[in-house]
Amino acid sequence: MRTRLTATPDALRAIGWPWPAGAAATGPWAEAMAAHPRARPARVVEQHRAGYVVADATDHVFDVESPPQWQRPPGYRRGKVAPEARAVVGDWVLVEDGRIVALLPRRNALKRAAAGEHYRQQLIAANVDVALVVCGLDGDFNPRRIERYLLLARAEEVEPVVVLTKADLPGADPDAARAALASVLDQGVPVLAVNACDPAAADALAPWLRPGTTAVLVGSSGAGKSTLTNTLLGQARMKTGQVRERDARGRHTTTYRALVPLPSGACLIDTPGMRELKPTGEEALDDGFADIEALAAVCRFRDCRHQAEPGCAVRAAVEAGDLDPGRLANYHKLQDEVARAADRLAQRRGGIPPGREGGGRPR
Repeated sequence: MRTRLTATPDALRAIGWPWPAGAAATGPWAEAMAAHPRARPARVVEQHRAGYVVADATDHVFDVESPPQWQRPPGYRRGKVAPEARAVVGDWVLVEDGRIVALLPRRNALKRAAAGEHYRQQLIAANVDVALVVCGLDGDFNPRRIERYLLLARAEEVEPVVVLTKADLPGADPDAARAALASVLDQGVPVLAVNACDPAAADALAPWLRPGTTAVLVGSSGAGKSTLTNTLLGQARMKTGQVRERDARGRHTTTYRALVPLPSGACLIDTPGMRELKPTGEEALDDGFADIEALAAVCRFRDCRHQAEPGCAVRAAVEAGDLDPGRLANYHKLQDEVARAADRLAQRRGGIPPGREGGGRPR
């Protein structure tokens, strides 16, 4: 039996419905919808402790309860629901009688490891096409933090776009910022310098905010995400705040994630500021560090750690001035963090942690 859609297909597509006009859902989506024939699909636009706010059209937003199992503390022990198995902003769910009855399979989920001693994943947004990595051209500018955002985006096959805000500030130097990012960004990653208050910013971002696209804003507090959201909306809907002059840090004016439809036909997810970006252990460094990986492929030893081993092509590139030593240091740091996180994730899930190669075996 096919689930009857309360909202029209056009209304659902306006908030990112992935199926084209006249096409029925297939695969796991169709199975979930057939298991709940009285339920209707909706998209999560806000997540709160007491429940969720969902929408089945741009102008139809309503509260729903979460399933009973989601109302218990999350965890990885038997019988508990893992944090990543619960809905997050951007997810599609089935709703019946004012309650979520099923979480529809997600295409991707931008996530990080939560702060704290125990391993736990924190989902940032689901079913995302574009990640707008927002960084201010003031004391907030940090190429290494941007590098981490790119790692998280690529892990979920989300297209990254670096947005440098506060280009209108006295002393702001977009060209110098682009030069500083040259060793961080792969070719093809766009870098835009904008004044987040200027309507021209919407024109600059238009290629990534087409109808049916879902974009997420990520960046630290005070970077200008909420200001940019208001500019893209054409109205002051999101609360904004000032940053401290001594360190350019802002307060959390956005305290929860929210999905809003834009006049362009895209959906935008605004998120609270994040400064700590810990990998989950599911990332791969080969995409974000393709230059180092290419050099590593010609090292004498296939398990070279690029420290003091003979025949290391990576160290040779640093000594020749062809590779930024700071980039290599961050590569090592992220490599160790990803490996540790992968071990902890495997242990939490009851698996066997991935092994470590060692020993200087020649190619």
